Amino acid sequence: MEQLPKMSATELKDQVKDGKTMLFFTADWCPDCRFIKPAMPAIEAEYPDFKFLTVDRDENIDLAAELNVFGIPSFIAYSNGEEIGRLVNKDRKTKAEVEEFINSLTTNAD
Repeated sequence: MEQLPKMSATELKDQVKDGKTMLFFTADWCPDCRFIKPAMPAIEAEYPDFKFLTVDRDENIDLAAELNVFGIPSFIAYSNGEEIGRLVNKDRKTKAEVEEFINSLTTNAD
């Protein structure tokens, strides 16, 4: 999974303008992030139509604030530059919950 460098919300628009993108907000110190991280390669493989980008919340604290991401792990999905969904809260997320979120997006987006 590609790591998103430090950037602003304006710069992010250029990163997500084409196709489907999933931002995964995380931090090394976050136990709930460490819980879902091992499942991420399988989730990424299951949804090849999405480009997955890891966002280090601490490195991108301003971006997280601009996007109203105040809990991690969190996910924000984009399609051709438009936000199409978010799973943003401070709760621990299971692989099934993340898959359910992504499945709801593909149902709505198609």
